[in-house]
Amino acid sequence: MLPVPDDLLRQSPAYNDLDAEMRVSLFAGKVAWDVLGKRWDKLHATICGSLSTDVPPVLDQEQRRALTALGPISVELRGMFSGNVNRGRLYLRAYPEKRNGENVFRQIQCILGRRETDLYVVGLYNLTDDLDAAEAAALASLIDRWWDRTLLRFDIDHLWLMGASDDLVLDSTIEECVALA
Repeated sequence: MLPVPDDLLRQSPAYNDLDAEMRVSLFAGKVAWDVLGKRWDKLHATICGSLSTDVPPVLDQEQRRALTALGPISVELRGMFSGNVNRGRLYLRAYPEKRNGENVFRQIQCILGRRETDLYVVGLYNLTDDLDAAEAAALASLIDRWWDRTLLRFDIDHLWLMGASDDLVLDSTIEECVALA
C-alpha cells in the first residue's frame, strides 16, 4: 500500500475546498462522515492487493533490494473518482512519477510479481445510501469540476504491508513499513 500522509492532505487548500464542497452538496446527507474520521491514520492507495491471505505477506531479499533501489517516490493526488466496483465509494486518484518513461507503481507491481495496472485510488468518502437522480447529477458535476485538479503532491520513502478483513480497512493493521531508500 502507498501510505497517504493524512496531515498533509488535511492541510492542502485544494483538498479543503473539495471537502467543503462535499459537505454542502445535495448528497452530503448520504456521506458517512464518521467513517472518514476513522480512516485518516490508514489512508492509502492500493498498489498490490491480496499479497497473501490468513498470514502476513513475506517479501524475499531480492524484492526488498529492488524496492530499496527505487528510492523515494513522488506522488500527486487528484480527485474525485467514482468507480463501478465498490459502489458508494468515492476516491482520490494517485499518480506516481515516471522514471525513464515508466510508471513507478507498475515497477513495484512487477517487483512483487503482481498484475500491472494503471489505476491507483485512495478510498476517502463512503455513501450510506443510493443517490436519487438530482443527487447523482450533483455528484457527477462535482467529479467533473475536480477531475484534473491536483489536491496534493508529496514524496514517500516507504510502503505499507497491511492486513485487513473488512472492505473499508477499518480493522487493518500495518504489518510492516517497507523502506524505499
